[in-house]
Amino acid sequence: MPFRHQVIFLASEIYPFSKTGGLGDVLGALPLALKKQGLDVAVITPFYGRLSTTAYPLRLIHSNCPVGFPWPPVTAEIYVADYHGLPVYFIQRGEYFDRRTYYNTHTGDYFDNCERFNFFCRAAMSFIHLMDGPPALLHCHDWQTGLIPAYLHFARRDDPFWRDTVSVLTIHNLAFQGRFASRLFLESGLPPEAWHMDGVEFYGDFNLLKAGIAYADLITTVSPTYAREIVTPEFGCGLEGILAKRSGSLRGILNGADYSVWDPGSDKYLPLPYSVEDMSGKAVCKANLIRELGLKKSLLKRPLLGFVGRLREQKGIDLVIEMLPRLLGEQHVGMVVLGEGGAEFEAELTELAEAYKGQLAVLVGYTEDLAHRIQAACDIFLMPSRYEPCGLTQIYALRFGTPPVVTAVGGLCDTIIPYPLPTCTGFTFPDADAGLLHDSIYQALEVFDTKPQIFEGVRRRAMLADFSWERSAVEYCKAYRELGLPV
Repeated sequence: MPFRHQVIFLASEIYPFSKTGGLGDVLGALPLALKKQGLDVAVITPFYGRLSTTAYPLRLIHSNCPVGFPWPPVTAEIYVADYHGLPVYFIQRGEYFDRRTYYNTHTGDYFDNCERFNFFCRAAMSFIHLMDGPPALLHCHDWQTGLIPAYLHFARRDDPFWRDTVSVLTIHNLAFQGRFASRLFLESGLPPEAWHMDGVEFYGDFNLLKAGIAYADLITTVSPTYAREIVTPEFGCGLEGILAKRSGSLRGILNGADYSVWDPGSDKYLPLPYSVEDMSGKAVCKANLIRELGLKKSLLKRPLLGFVGRLREQKGIDLVIEMLPRLLGEQHVGMVVLGEGGAEFEAELTELAEAYKGQLAVLVGYTEDLAHRIQAACDIFLMPSRYEPCGLTQIYALRFGTPPVVTAVGGLCDTIIPYPLPTCTGFTFPDADAGLLHDSIYQALEVFDTKPQIFEGVRRRAMLADFSWERSAVEYCKAYRELGLPV
C-alpha cells in the first residue's frame, strides 16, 4: 500500500462522522490542529451503521484486510474519507458496527463490546502493517483502543516493522475502563505474561484501559488538574495504583475548543450572530428560544439558565433536580435542559417540566443545533460535575458569553476563573452538593440582578478567553518530542 503516516490517531468516534460526547469533538479538531503544526496525521475509527458521511464521501480502499488471532478467516473492509485534508480511515465489519448506537442501548452495554473493540484494535494494527512503512507514533484514545499499546509493546520484540513505533494513550474519562470477564483475555491475542497486576489483569477481570496504561510509552489526560486527581483514591476509579507507578510518564494537556464550530459570530445554527463587540444578537437568540419552547415572556427580562450534557450522576444532574423547585419557586428564573441518560433522571425532569410549565423546558435527547442555540440563548450555564476530566461545554459557554457555574474539579478548575477575582470568567463551588450549587447560582443571580456592569465584565472576559486547539497542539508536540519524534 503506497502510503504511510507519521502519527496515526485511533479512536472510537470522530466528529462529524460519529459522536456521543467530548471524545468525538476532540478527534474532530486535534488531528487537524496537529496537521497545521506540520505533522503528517491520519485517523482510524470504526465504520458504524450510524455514520454521517453526507459532507465527506467515503471510498473503499481495501476489501480483505486480515485480522488474525482469534479469527484467522475474518477480514475487514477499509474505507477512507478526506476530512479537510486529513485522511480518516474506517474499519468496517457489519456484525460489530452496523448498529443503531455505538456502545449500548437504554438496557445496558452491548454484550460483545470486548470482542467488538478487540476486533477493531487488531484490524487497525493489521491495516497499518499493510502501509508502505510504519508510523512513528500511535495515539490511542480511551478503553476502546487500550489494547493497541499492549499489542505494540509485544510486537516490537519480534516484528521489525514496529521496532521504532511508540504509543501515547489519552484518557478522556477514567470511569469508563472496558472491564470484562477474564476468559475474554484468551481471545485477545496477548501473551500470557500480560496477565498480571501490572498488566491487563484487574481484580480478576480483563481491563482494556489498564492495558493501555500499563504498556503505553506516554499517558496523557485532558487537563492538568485531572492528571493530578487520578493518582488519588478519590478520583482514581481503582486504577490509582498503576497510575501512580506510571506517574513519570503521565501528562495533563488541556483540551481545546474548535472555534470554527463553536463561535457565536459565525455559528450557522443561530438566528442572529453576535460578538463581544456587539451583543445584540444574544438577546435575539434568547427571545427566539423562549418563543420556540413556550416559555414565559417575562423571562426575557429574567436570567435563563442552561444545562447541556449527559443526564448522569457524574454530571451532577441529580443535584440540579434537587435544587430546581426552590430555585424556580423563589427566583422566577427560567431553565432549559438538553440531554439523555438515566431513565429515572429523564422521568424526574419531565415531571418537573410539567409542574413548572413556562419556566422549565426539558428536551430529552441531543441535537447539535439545539446545543448551540441553548448556549447562545442562556445567561448562565450549569455544570455541577462530580468529576470532570476536562469538559468542553463550559469552554463553549465561555465563548458564547454564558458564564458557567461549575464544581471546582478537574478541567473545570483549569478553565474557569472564579468570581470575585478581578479576572473572573464564571462561578465555582467546592464540592458536588445541591446546597452549594444553589448558593453558587444565587451568587451569579445576585451579580446579574444588582451588579449588571460587573456581570457584563464577567461575560466579556469569558468571551475573550482563548482555549484554541492550536495551544493544545503545541503541548502535544512537546509530548511527542519527549518520545523522540522530530516535531
